[in-house]
Amino acid sequence: MDNEKELAILFADVVGSTRLFDQLGDVAARDKITICVELMREATEQHGGTVVKTMGDEILATFPGCNPAMEAALKMQSAIGGHAELSIDGQQIAIRIGCHFGPVVQETRDVFGAAVHTANRMTSQAKAGQILVTDAVHARLSGEWRAIARQVEVAVPRGQQGEVGVYEMLWQHGETTSMLPAIATISEERQPFRIRLRYLGQEIVLDNRERPAVTVGRGQENDLVIKGNLVSRLHARIEAGKNRFQLVDESTNGSFLQGRDGQEAFVRRDSVPLKGTGLIGFGRVPEAESWHTIEFACEDGEP
Repeated sequence: MDNEKELAILFADVVGSTRLFDQLGDVAARDKITICVELMREATEQHGGTVVKTMGDEILATFPGCNPAMEAALKMQSAIGGHAELSIDGQQIAIRIGCHFGPVVQETRDVFGAAVHTANRMTSQAKAGQILVTDAVHARLSGEWRAIARQVEVAVPRGQQGEVGVYEMLWQHGETTSMLPAIATISEERQPFRIRLRYLGQEIVLDNRERPAVTVGRGQENDLVIKGNLVSRLHARIEAGKNRFQLVDESTNGSFLQGRDGQEAFVRRDSVPLKGTGLIGFGRVPEAESWHTIEFACEDGEP
């Protein structure tokens, strides 16, 4: 049965594969491309993604969040860029990557929807060695990733009416290169942590390795559906950051945070870290066991 949900959709393909076949011959070129595809697959799976399918020199992968997608994209670029067997006459084989976040229809061996076409369009616009993402991805990235992104243009993907902001992740340009080891190994080196969410009898446990994010809003596509005239369709996300979970508000009316330690915050179209235990009110001040309030409890240690 079809299953619609919001995901980060990533395409990656080998640049100039036709030239490789002309230059190396069918067998040698196929072997090089196979190495690239396997490195892309390994990076995807290492960072919690799913390889939906491979198409010759290209992969289509999905991720539950945008940070893991960027971690995988960086791993792909660095692994292929530094692989000794992928150098030909002193020139390294390169890949290009495009990513978008949006609703897709999942089937057993494929995903469909306008968001998939938008992600593919980002890849077709990318040059060798580039990672291009849409504004939908950029808005959902943590501060470490947004720090190495720059907007390069505005595009209108084929078949759509609205404009899409396009960002390049500056993973290999100038001083940003020195930031990459810390970013690239976030998911590998960080200690496990998790958060427990309770809402009207429901309980969801998120952790930074297996289930790093949840969406909240009045739309049925959300993981936690909260109805109310002050609740936006996609109101907020609770997702893993570098060291702890954070509340990322995307709403019109904002979210209210009350911590048991006295921490209080109002956040609108911005993010705030979650510490200890407390309440989150969506669109209004939280009240325990209310229809618009989620209770949270942050936990450390292995899930």
